[in-house]
Amino acid sequence: MFNFRFVPLCLALIAGAVTATAQEAQVAFGSANADPSLPVEVTSETLNVNQEDGSAEFLGNVIVIQGEMRLTAERVLVIYNEKRSAIERMEATENVVLVSPPDAAEGDWAEYTIDSGVIVMKGNVLLTQGPSIISGDQMNANLTTGTATMTGRVKTILQQGNN
Repeated sequence: MFNFRFVPLCLALIAGAVTATAQEAQVAFGSANADPSLPVEVTSETLNVNQEDGSAEFLGNVIVIQGEMRLTAERVLVIYNEKRSAIERMEATENVVLVSPPDAAEGDWAEYTIDSGVIVMKGNVLLTQGPSIISGDQMNANLTTGTATMTGRVKTILQQGNN
C-alpha cells in the first residue's frame, strides 16, 4: 500500500533539486579576450594614497580602462602587490558598471584581480547581452576567456527574434 505521507517530502526534494540547478548559469561575457598585461588607466575626481599599506583610493566618477574593458564606480580601491611594483587587485563600490563589449554588467560591488583577469561582482548583479538580461547575486567573469558564471537566484529573460 502507498503511504501518502511521503508525497510532500518527495515534492520538496524534487523542488529543491530544481532550485539548486537554477542557482547557477554559465554564459559568455565580452567578445574580445582581455590582456591583463595592458596598462590600467584610472580617472577620478579625487585620489588618496596610503603609503603605509600600499593602496590608492579613487573617489567620484571613477573610470577604469584596460584595453576594451571599462569599469565605472563611485569608489575604487587599488591594492598593489607586496613589492608595490604592480596592481594586485581593485575593489569597486557604489554604482559599479562593467563593460566588456558587447556585454555590460552592473552590481553593488566588484573585485578585479589583474593577473588572472577575473572580476567578481556581487549584490544585485544584472548582466545585459543585447536584448537578453540575466540577474543573480554574484557574477564571476573571466575576461581572458570571455566566460562568466552567474550564481545565487539566477533569473534570465531571453528575447526571441526581433523583439
